[in-house]
Amino acid sequence: MVGIRVVRAVRIIVLVVLVCAVARLVGGPMVSRIVVSKSQRLLTAYGADGRVLKVFPAIVGRENAGTKEREGDERTPEGEYYVCFKNPQSRFHLSLGLNYPNRSDARRALERGVIGPVEYREIAEAAETKRIPPWKTPLGGEIFIHGEMRDRSGTAGCVAVTNQAIEELFPQVALGTPVLIEP
Repeated sequence: MVGIRVVRAVRIIVLVVLVCAVARLVGGPMVSRIVVSKSQRLLTAYGADGRVLKVFPAIVGRENAGTKEREGDERTPEGEYYVCFKNPQSRFHLSLGLNYPNRSDARRALERGVIGPVEYREIAEAAETKRIPPWKTPLGGEIFIHGEMRDRSGTAGCVAVTNQAIEELFPQVALGTPVLIEP
């Protein structure tokens, strides 16, 4: 009799856990905003209510000072971005692509003569329509939040977290999720 009650209780607990997990997945992404602090080497995920959901250690570009300005400078960009691409088959485990270069990056580059009006327009149009911007420009591109945090000295410009961290983030982040990268 006691054994039957225990089995029933275990079944109920398992059912509740499964229902909660499914509700969490079906209920939509839980992460409504991501903030990366380059100086603190932290990635913070926020919920819709503004509460901190989780804080993860992060590795950023090898050249930590300043924002990304060109291809190959090994800097992580600074500013306001959004997730424009999700790659479940990344060579860095899982990855969330950011819309770098964004309109602000393109405007600065246009003013400095790094890119021309055509490239500026292509980047601006991608921002207006929330598409992936041109990633093969003199500004560089393909900036991701990804797993495989191997090299503690830094990345080529991406934000790297552990595989476990990206596994937590990936299903909870929707396309269009804002990402603020601070100095």
